[in-house]
Amino acid sequence: MAVTRATAQQSIVRDALQAHDGFRSAQDVFADLRAAGHRIGLSTVYRHLQSFAAQGIADVIHDGDGEATYRYCGESHVGEHHHHLVCRHCGRAEEVEGGPVERWAAQTARRFGYVELDHTVELFGVCGNCRSYLPS
Repeated sequence: MAVTRATAQQSIVRDALQAHDGFRSAQDVFADLRAAGHRIGLSTVYRHLQSFAAQGIADVIHDGDGEATYRYCGESHVGEHHHHLVCRHCGRAEEVEGGPVERWAAQTARRFGYVELDHTVELFGVCGNCRSYLPS
């Protein structure tokens, strides 16, 4: 059975995203793919990244400039709600437990009579590996 172009492109975008531990912009993934010799358009990279996020196999957050960044989580995290601690310098991310935030959000929604609550909480800082890049 022949692999379709869309499937092949989807695979190389997924592989490029998986190759890094942190969050990556579509531009970053596109640059990696082009540097590796893949002929793929930026809009195709965006489309696949957005599809991964919609399927729940990639997380998407917005960095300090509002740019969408993506991190591959895989099939095992589909449907799990979680938060991240993200390095502003290298994009490395840690998944963090948000118990107190979850309870606060639920209590706040109940107090005001809201239902079908959704929220995002992301923490940004500089990881221990990148700390040396900070000015003294």
